[in-house]
Amino acid sequence: MDTDLLEEEYEEDEDTQEDKFLTFVLNGEEYGIEIRHVTEIIGIQNITEVPDMPHYIKGVINLRGKVIPVMDVRLRFGVKEREYDDRTCIIVINIEEQSVGMIVDRVSEVLDIPKSDVEPPPKVKKGESSRFIKGMGKVDERVKILLNEYQLLFDFNKGEEQ
Repeated sequence: MDTDLLEEEYEEDEDTQEDKFLTFVLNGEEYGIEIRHVTEIIGIQNITEVPDMPHYIKGVINLRGKVIPVMDVRLRFGVKEREYDDRTCIIVINIEEQSVGMIVDRVSEVLDIPKSDVEPPPKVKKGESSRFIKGMGKVDERVKILLNEYQLLFDFNKGEEQ
């Protein structure tokens, strides 16, 4: 009987994360990532460089004894690098048991964006970062670019090892 209660709580917890996105700013644009993948948000840490990594992987950090690779999302999108400041954050996400830190300009808020308010990405000539876009979330009069976390972490096409 207790296991039934646990399962119900777990299902309820899953439901509370559905359609929720952590939004952040990168180069003046607002992006969203599914909250269920986010483990935590931390300030910029001491990053240890690792040789022979793609140019957008800044290195690794030690987060409570766990070594986590850190990606500068600006570089991943082919946007000019900028100095980190007191608003710069690392969003730690977990996809398929792999934790990765994503460096973003600043974190905004957690938003509810129901599937009915999400449209597919525009059908234009695929740009360098368009493969990372899952959809376009409509929030009031604004649009949030919703990212495909899996593509962001695991898609290593197009000679990115610069």
